[in-house]
Amino acid sequence: MAGNGDREQVLNYPIPSEAALEPPEQWERLRQECPVARVTLPSGDEASLVTRYADVKQVLSDPRFTRQLNADDAARIAANESGGVFNSSMGESIPQSGSGHQRWRRMIGKWFTAKRMAALRPGIEAMADQLIDDMVKHGHPADLKAGLGFPLPVWVICTMLGVPDSDRDKFAHWSDTLLNLTRYAQAEIDAAQAEFVEYMAAHVTAKRAAPGEDLLSELITGTDAEGGRLSDAELVATGQGLLVAGHETTANMIGKMVAMLLADRTRWEQLVADRSLVRTAVEEALRFDANQGFGMPRYIGEDAEVAGTLLPGGTTVVCSMAAANRDVTAFDDADEMDLGRSPNAHLAFGAGAHSCLGQALARTELQVVLDVLLRRLPTLALAVGVDELRRVEGLAVGGLREVPVRW
Repeated sequence: MAGNGDREQVLNYPIPSEAALEPPEQWERLRQECPVARVTLPSGDEASLVTRYADVKQVLSDPRFTRQLNADDAARIAANESGGVFNSSMGESIPQSGSGHQRWRRMIGKWFTAKRMAALRPGIEAMADQLIDDMVKHGHPADLKAGLGFPLPVWVICTMLGVPDSDRDKFAHWSDTLLNLTRYAQAEIDAAQAEFVEYMAAHVTAKRAAPGEDLLSELITGTDAEGGRLSDAELVATGQGLLVAGHETTANMIGKMVAMLLADRTRWEQLVADRSLVRTAVEEALRFDANQGFGMPRYIGEDAEVAGTLLPGGTTVVCSMAAANRDVTAFDDADEMDLGRSPNAHLAFGAGAHSCLGQALARTELQVVLDVLLRRLPTLALAVGVDELRRVEGLAVGGLREVPVRW
């Protein structure tokens, strides 16, 4: 590798952090001195890591950097053979680029409009109120992640897909086998994924026979501009993808957002005093989150230049959106949490053709949760010291093991 990369030691990735809510101290040095760094992935394979805002945005927006992580010379991500969520049957069934991908996104995207989100909001609010009622009834200390963070997004995505909420333990297990890069042996992952595909295929068949008011039913009966429909394989993969992405990421983000706001009491008090800040506070929590997990891997099949460094064809590049979101060249006082920050062009949802499809839904859930918590539990506080919070290890998406709170 050209440039500073030659002199750099090869870092293990993900880079560990001493504190659950704080960024690794290496981020700043990497952004300043080694914008394209060599790293060793959980699999033992090497990749290139980009940490600057401009570089992460460039790679994610450049169609030459693809999600073709099953290429023969692509780095394997995970310790197991499959690479988990980064290299599953879901990715093979949904077109990953070009007009096919655009068509798929257009058909799904109809369900994630601002109008749809506004219609979902009262139901999400009622569910949040109900979950907080249950938490209050059981008394404190309580784990906010288990009591509110996890069940709310699962309920929302199950409602959207028309699958029973009672199956949530299965979804949690199937998601974990896809998202955990170190915990499972290949045979366990294969078995779980086969069950997941079988479940979703049966669900698609049932919806085809008796469509409901849900997203999958609409996709089964709906057509694109040319009158084409999604294949069963595309429908199954879409259902899987939305279930995994729709609950694990938001569930963890709810816990992290509340922990960040309670870690410094003045932040919480500012919101209690002025709930009109909820929308910008959610955006700032997304930007400030130093524990986003793995980031976005991309594969480049031809030579390309990033930050003055030549990346040879066959390189796997990992984009750390969390590191980019702390880049002082993109954000004033990047290491300060400013609840009124606006504009806030963070990269928490990625960028380019593969930016997060469900970001409007995630924003809606985070805003509703924060609003309801401020209304219901203005005295909310962490029940442990910030230094006692623990990260979930090995997961492709970042999270805290639990968020103990009192009120």
